[in-house]
Amino acid sequence: MADDSAGCDCGCGAPARSALLSIGARSERTTAQGRSGTHRIEQVVIPAGTFVMGDSSGDRNVADGEVPRHPVSLSTFSIDATTVTNEAFAAFIDATGYRTEAEQFGYSAVFHLAVTAPEDDILGVPPQTPWWRGVRGADWRRPGGEGSSVDELGDHPAVHVSWNDAVAYCEWAGRRLPTEAEWEYAARGGIEGAKYPWGDDEVDAGGWRANIFQGEFPTRNTEEDGWSTTAPVRTFTPNAYGLWQPVGNVWEWCADRFDASYYLSSPASDPTGPAGGDARVLRGGSYLCHISYCNRYRNSARSQNTPDSSMGNAGFRTVAL
Repeated sequence: MADDSAGCDCGCGAPARSALLSIGARSERTTAQGRSGTHRIEQVVIPAGTFVMGDSSGDRNVADGEVPRHPVSLSTFSIDATTVTNEAFAAFIDATGYRTEAEQFGYSAVFHLAVTAPEDDILGVPPQTPWWRGVRGADWRRPGGEGSSVDELGDHPAVHVSWNDAVAYCEWAGRRLPTEAEWEYAARGGIEGAKYPWGDDEVDAGGWRANIFQGEFPTRNTEEDGWSTTAPVRTFTPNAYGLWQPVGNVWEWCADRFDASYYLSSPASDPTGPAGGDARVLRGGSYLCHISYCNRYRNSARSQNTPDSSMGNAGFRTVAL
């Protein structure tokens, strides 16, 4: 099990898997078979171009490495308009028999207000982020634990998906995860230097624009945006490139390894991240982000976790090979 220190310590991002139990467990990895899968998510073609990557708003989290700002040139790529849905992920599971790491380990991270499981199923409470619970039986099919289901959530993002699980899906579907630079370029929607995918207006200006936490984090969510956990992937308004909810709703895994100092040496063209490091990049924030604690629902915001970690507020979108 990877070192706990690699996991995100922000309110919105779950701790590393090994922090959820007093004694960690190991999984037997399973893999997807072949590249015959049918990817069911609409595509958006992002034109080649150059943009300035990194924080321009001053709202950066210093430890995340959102600076220095630097120009990045990218080739044309095709990316999912939405995160991968429960319906699409179920097609992968049905075709391959793949078992996610949450299923193999037998538990995953659930926000305390979203737990729908008996008290006996609470396996651990991380002391640094006590609003998270390690919940027995929580996985992509049962995002809150034993008492939950995705039967009516086919158009919601698949969650409790680790980086390794997302890569397995990609291998089956003949796709890949976006690089961190591709993700940020696509999320910006062609608006240079903007704080959010829609520009610089705040998320609640003129009506809610993203699914984040309202109220007093982490004890009271007023649900002013209409959602307590995930929203359907086509909620709110897409950005100018046609991407739905690149910020808020769920964190999205990227291909890159995480290094807070990477921007100091990142290549100017088609960067793919550092060569070493245990953690992988997450982008976009989630329904648990709140201005008072985790303001990472911004274009430039970065987070990270170990590749075997899964949580109720993280999913993924993919890019064509």
